[in-house]
Amino acid sequence: MGADSRDVHTDGWVVWGSILLVFLLSLLPWRMAIWAPDLLMLVIAFWVVHEGNKVGLVAGFVFGLLIDVHDSGPLGQYALTYVLVCYGAVVLRRRLLRFNLWRQALHMLPVFVLARTLTLALTASLMGVWPGWWWAAAILLASLLWVPVGWILLLPGNRLAAMNSQTD
Repeated sequence: MGADSRDVHTDGWVVWGSILLVFLLSLLPWRMAIWAPDLLMLVIAFWVVHEGNKVGLVAGFVFGLLIDVHDSGPLGQYALTYVLVCYGAVVLRRRLLRFNLWRQALHMLPVFVLARTLTLALTASLMGVWPGWWWAAAILLASLLWVPVGWILLLPGNRLAAMNSQTD
């Protein structure tokens, strides 16, 4: 069991504030690089695992549609990816909470790969253009970023739990 498996809940303002902040960062042009990790997908999946009662499939769908509209690409491409990742996170949630962040990242890697592969295959069949395999590097990088991003996102909840344990 890792230190991340404690029953520490994070405030809703931290959860939604972090999602909105990463969404705003995702509107910047750096995300269009083929090797750039999808941080919004990562943060939404992280909160689905760690705060499943606050973030779910609907959040993934809505933010995916917003990214689709922003990118002016096929409507529903990112929405489908985010919903598939959220579904995978919901299915694996109880198992993932028993592991530390490294093992969670290892378990989420196939979820990220499968969701992105299905979405890219569907988009490629509709548009007639395969984007190549560089997107796999972005997925691998997103999976590796699960650990530092998760550590940062869990900081406010851990600090609150430490303050509460000191006052008891």
